[in-house]
Amino acid sequence: MDDLTAHEHLAAARADVLRRRESLTRQFDAIAEASTFTTHDDEHDPEGATIAFERASVQGLLDGVRHELDALDRAEERLRAGTYGRCEQCGGEIAELRLDALPAAATCITCASSRRRR
Repeated sequence: MDDLTAHEHLAAARADVLRRRESLTRQFDAIAEASTFTTHDDEHDPEGATIAFERASVQGLLDGVRHELDALDRAEERLRAGTYGRCEQCGGEIAELRLDALPAAATCITCASSRRRR
């Protein structure tokens, strides 16, 4: 994959992640706003547990978005350094189809698979 194509893929992935972050932030704010109209006694209020669960779920998704943005930042650094598309584990080439699907991928399929088995 040439640098221009890689940069375009990374930019498109970043735009997608930023849209998700914006949507999730709106959801989190809406949950927080809705919780101002309920009791703060989650233990005894049947709705409180649901609101707490929703808030925690959206917060978890927001944490995932932050990790994705960090991974995209590292991929941009690899692109600038000339190492984008090379596996950080074995140094081999990362398949273009993998980079199409996961532009921030830092490992080849073989190394990613072996890491999951551990």
